[in-house]
Amino acid sequence: MVRPAAGKGQPFGHSGPMRPILIGASTGGVEALYTILGAMPSDSPPVFIVQHMRPHFMESFVASLDRKCRPRVVLAQDRMVASRGHVYVAPAGPCHLTLGSGPSPFCRLVRGEAVHGHRPSVDRLFLSSTQLSPLPVAALLTGMGRDGAEGLLRLRQSGSLTIAQDEPSCVVFGMPRAAIELSAAEKILPLAAIAEALLAGAGYRIENTKGTSLC
Repeated sequence: MVRPAAGKGQPFGHSGPMRPILIGASTGGVEALYTILGAMPSDSPPVFIVQHMRPHFMESFVASLDRKCRPRVVLAQDRMVASRGHVYVAPAGPCHLTLGSGPSPFCRLVRGEAVHGHRPSVDRLFLSSTQLSPLPVAALLTGMGRDGAEGLLRLRQSGSLTIAQDEPSCVVFGMPRAAIELSAAEKILPLAAIAEALLAGAGYRIENTKGTSLC
């Protein structure tokens, strides 16, 4: 598709404060991410994603999202500075995606051991983001295990809006269940409602996008 030029490459914060959006997902997350990113406008707040996936599928997955959705979707690179209208997906490999704090958040790819059996780990992304200003909003989606639950709790304790996907809309309810059991999720929402809640929590005015898929 041809994307509108507006909103591409604008430095984060140029049009007033908006919170970055963080998303973690595992089993079932591919389709869930198509749904959520399909509702994101071209000038969305910056989005950072950890999706558990085998390395040889990651580049084609990111390329497919980039073709089909209005925000620009890229594999995160070390020191990449967040911009509005961009989605940064953690690459598979020896590093975790974490966020550094500055005038705009920026990506850090940090070598480390697997967390809860995963590298990159949702927990590493979430935990690195608790000192950002403004604080991010975060969602933990369908997936097996408990990666992301502790990080989501820390974000909620720091003052972030935190969301867990509800059981009926999950392929596997493991990760959201673990977060809910920790009282880490401020909201428990069906998949179809998560994009709107993230945009609203991030401070994006969504009057023109409500109920509309933008892919």
